[in-house]
Amino acid sequence: MMLTPGTQVLVGLVGACTMMAILWLVQRRTGNAGIVDAGWAAGIGLLGVFFAATSGGYLPRRVLVAVLIGVWSARLAIHLLVDRVLGCPEEGRYRTLRQQWGATAPRRLFVFFQYQALAALFFSLPVLVIAHHPLARWTAWDVLGAVIWCAGVVNTIVADRQLVRFKRRPDSRGKTCRAGWWRYSRHPNYFFEWLHWWSYVALAVGASYWWLTLLAPAAMLYFLVCVTGIPPTEAQALVSRGDDYRQYQRSTSVFVPWFPKREDEA
Repeated sequence: MMLTPGTQVLVGLVGACTMMAILWLVQRRTGNAGIVDAGWAAGIGLLGVFFAATSGGYLPRRVLVAVLIGVWSARLAIHLLVDRVLGCPEEGRYRTLRQQWGATAPRRLFVFFQYQALAALFFSLPVLVIAHHPLARWTAWDVLGAVIWCAGVVNTIVADRQLVRFKRRPDSRGKTCRAGWWRYSRHPNYFFEWLHWWSYVALAVGASYWWLTLLAPAAMLYFLVCVTGIPPTEAQALVSRGDDYRQYQRSTSVFVPWFPKREDEA
């Protein structure tokens, strides 16, 4: 069933808001608002698959982008669910919000969850653009998009596993991971997550309004570097690892992987 872009966005918005309302009810029962993060990741994938299925662009390209956004979404949603929700205490940032908001916390959390529905819709829009791409053949841009996606997602997984292995070592307490990608970037998982979003820009080249897909990596860069990614992560690292992390900051690139400085240069 092919729908117009306007109808797709409207249906997607209603679906995302409904899903987040249900997750808000779940967090009221469990006391763990971290489920919103897993819901955000899952919502992007569900919306992306919906857009791909109800558009009229080149079918093989629609199948490709549905698989790419679906796999990315499922991996991240499961990772967040296992790492932060199931059997885990609520993250400090959400506990802080509850304390700050006091008696208004339930209502304000509902609004916060609905904002995440809007964010999920925003980050799924590149798939909508790609799904309406009219060119009925593969291009070099499609190949490039698939290559970028593989590089971003695979290396995100690699960086995450390198960090997990380090944390499992008995001597890692109070120390900073410098293994693998973490030797070249303080946040390689964030960098490769951001890189992954450029895959949809490549896939959209030639489509109407393809330039709108640039908004996704731009917004993701802003949030990772300036808001919800690096600032709170580094603040917590300084508290838990102190001087070791300060040395790591002086010697290691904050975001883009690059060769570390020597000790006498740091």
